[in-house]
Amino acid sequence: MVRKILIIGAGKSTSFLLDYLLEKSDSENLKITIADLDTASISEHIKSHPNCSVRTLDIFKEDERTSAIAASDLVISMLPARFHIKIAEDCLTYKKHLVTASYISPELKKLNEKVTESGLVFMNEIGLDPGIDHMSAMQVIDRIRDKGGKILLFESFCGGLVAPEFDNNLWNYKFTWNPRNVVLAGQGGTAKFIQEGTYKYIPYHKLFRRTEFFEVEGYGKFEGYANRDSLNYREAYGLQDALTIYRGTMRRVGFSKAWNIFVQLGATDDTYTIEDSENMTYREFINLFLPYSPTDSVELKLRHYLKIDQDDSTWEKLVELNLFDKTRTIGIPDATPAQALQKILEDKWTLGEKEKDMIVMYHKFGYELNGEKKQIDSKLVVIGDDRVHTAMAKTVGLPVAIAALKILNGKITTPGVQIPITKEVYQPILKELEGLGINFKEYEVPYLGYNPDSVAS
Repeated sequence: MVRKILIIGAGKSTSFLLDYLLEKSDSENLKITIADLDTASISEHIKSHPNCSVRTLDIFKEDERTSAIAASDLVISMLPARFHIKIAEDCLTYKKHLVTASYISPELKKLNEKVTESGLVFMNEIGLDPGIDHMSAMQVIDRIRDKGGKILLFESFCGGLVAPEFDNNLWNYKFTWNPRNVVLAGQGGTAKFIQEGTYKYIPYHKLFRRTEFFEVEGYGKFEGYANRDSLNYREAYGLQDALTIYRGTMRRVGFSKAWNIFVQLGATDDTYTIEDSENMTYREFINLFLPYSPTDSVELKLRHYLKIDQDDSTWEKLVELNLFDKTRTIGIPDATPAQALQKILEDKWTLGEKEKDMIVMYHKFGYELNGEKKQIDSKLVVIGDDRVHTAMAKTVGLPVAIAALKILNGKITTPGVQIPITKEVYQPILKELEGLGINFKEYEVPYLGYNPDSVAS
């Protein structure tokens, strides 16, 4: 019997997802329908596949949306998170399984009882982060618990970066994901975590000056800044007694210090629009945020205003972005500061035709077993194939595709609105990902906590 999968949204993260499902479509008896408002960017080798059909879909047109969902067995929504609820409600009405890579919204959570009663699996947060982070963390946490160990510390960091051989700018960074999300990172709430049993809070204006540092074998040094709410998963992971829970974003060392310049300037603000932004030069944009001076240049004012020393390497990073250029214009009418900054950055940080990206993930697990404190560091590095088949698309899309097939094949059956933290879900998916080149390396290291002296004595 033919099983029909509807994929709504064909953006940057779907290349591996589509390839995986179409590759298995004959052996697994699958018919794939890809639905998007704009189907022009879908590649020819996908469109021409005998087991694939492409349709234009406006999700705000109810007839179009419901007829597409009613005709499928399982729906994969790769839309922005805010649109999932429409799809989810239809999936519930027409009794279809649902898979997304996005965080569970409060609205989606409210459907849990009805989804469970209907025997449906609504699998969410099954991409990279969230997704692979949940599964790989729970695999180690469960293993430690099964031996009788008690978790003391859990830290988890993830970053989408540029592959080392294409790391050729002073920021050691290029966009591998939605640039808007990068510009707005850290906004929308104070970062909150727990360290050695004490709650910690970092407001946005301090976020990029409070970083952690770590080494990834073969790839050098990285830094991490705190995510908005590290305690979101304390209950889900069963870490109520852990002394330290900290989740963060990874960058190369020096990125956060330089990014903090934009935060302090106000250039990442997305709450108001700028007059005549369309014709504004990059130099004029920076000058918007600086005090008036009849004599001082924009460069001098910026140095004084943010106390950037002459020998501070951050300055070179700013110059590299052409921030002081008098000829380049923003070209966006009624742009917010964040939108204008994004345009400036895209000039310099867009992956080139032949360039590759890199995903880095790093977990730390501190635990006590038989009265002894121990630590496991678990690290993942994935390099993309090219600009379409990126490491980001691979690590987001493959878990989604594998989960969809496991649900259709009755290997994942527990119903409800859920995330991939049970053995039923993470064991088979991680095993398959390993065969596809997504595997963690584990290192046993001394447990130091945050007070090495007290541990050593």
